Amino acid sequence: MQVETDKAIESSIDNIAADLQQTAATQKIDVTFGRIGMSLTAKTTEANADQVENLVKSNYAILDLTSRNKGELVYALKQAEVNRLTDTAVTQTLERTRRRIDKYGVAEPAIYKQEQDQIALQLPGVKNPQEAIAFIKTSGRLEFKLVNTDPGDFEKAQAGKVPAGSELLFEEREGENGKILKQPILVYSKTLLTGDRLKEAKVGIDQYNKPAVSITFDSKGAEVFDRITGANVGKQLAIVLDGVVHSAPRIQDRISGGDAQITGNFTHDEAAKLAIVLRESLPAPVKIIQNVTVGPSLGEDSIRMGVRSAVIGGLVVIVFMVIYYGLSGVIADYAIILNLVLLLGAMALLNATLTLPGIAGIILTMGMGVDSNVLMFERIREEIRAGKPPRPAVDSGYDKAFLTILDSHVTTLITAAALFMFGTGPIKGFAVTLSLGIMINLYSALVGTKVIFDIINSKWKLEKLSI
Repeated sequence: MQVETDKAIESSIDNIAADLQQTAATQKIDVTFGRIGMSLTAKTTEANADQVENLVKSNYAILDLTSRNKGELVYALKQAEVNRLTDTAVTQTLERTRRRIDKYGVAEPAIYKQEQDQIALQLPGVKNPQEAIAFIKTSGRLEFKLVNTDPGDFEKAQAGKVPAGSELLFEEREGENGKILKQPILVYSKTLLTGDRLKEAKVGIDQYNKPAVSITFDSKGAEVFDRITGANVGKQLAIVLDGVVHSAPRIQDRISGGDAQITGNFTHDEAAKLAIVLRESLPAPVKIIQNVTVGPSLGEDSIRMGVRSAVIGGLVVIVFMVIYYGLSGVIADYAIILNLVLLLGAMALLNATLTLPGIAGIILTMGMGVDSNVLMFERIREEIRAGKPPRPAVDSGYDKAFLTILDSHVTTLITAAALFMFGTGPIKGFAVTLSLGIMINLYSALVGTKVIFDIINSKWKLEKLSI
């Protein structure tokens, strides 16, 4: 996908214009800041032009004055700032897309920068590619705009003549039989507040007990939101996400604290996805420039070889344990099989995709399972050499090996946690498989095999243990 970096620059200019407008109002300077294309405009009287120029220069050194004519000043961002915004937009888009995809539930995604403004994504295990693409493309640009309630302006807009300073958007509502209806709504073009100031977005419940999205602004955003609502009591404030009006509530009173709510005809899943989009809103829109669906045949050979290596390795271990430890080796093999069954069951429960790193994690888990049994069996051997009968020797061997096994598993689990926290894609998949395997192996080694030994000892009263 390609990042439309121009939109990130335009968004930055919008924020600068809003901030300068507030500063000018505080200093009681008569000026109107806006944006035309990728330029910042300041419209004032010729008498105030010098004062406005000093205001801009003192607050934003990243702007260059490109034109000044009869009280209208035009500014452009310096090239260094443009380059910084471009690089930041691509980097943030990559990171936020990765976090979105992880929360969306795609197993082991591969996301990386491909060109200066392009990002490549590989999404294994996605059953509905078009739904995933729509989710990824949603930039999550949240804007708050006042609704233009003038009937005359609305009629002109519907006739195709949208008044200057306004724009015609659509509010989506659920009609009969669940059909989505689009209702036109006229709003002022000026953006009063954007989602850049968003601190949190989570699923909540509206006044009708329907799913909604509760949002919270940071301190600066809360201050701006308080000022907007205080100055526009009685007016409608449109909540616009990616050009679509989600709701346009009437401001009943000043809203302090920076909390608001987006309502609509959401299901819980739709509200949850919208909250993810808002939390991880992209700094610029993206467009898909190439979309290829790859079938499983491409990696079939690699997976087949991976499974074959796991099977061969497992059989060699099983045979070795029987030869070296006799009947006790059979019990250890039971623990290995129990490990695999529980591990695959846990992965199925989590809808994990079994890829090559996952297979590597399974093989490593098998090795750790054998290692745990070797530690216990060698302890039991030492107890038998010391003259203890089989039952006390087994109990003592398990007790003495317990702390060593627990220590080795906990330290490996810490490593797996670090891989999961700081790794991406296949690394996370390996960490998940390894973590599950460690916890399951700890159970099967300390509980599963011990139960078998206890059953054998209670039924047959062994005089000698095959170990």
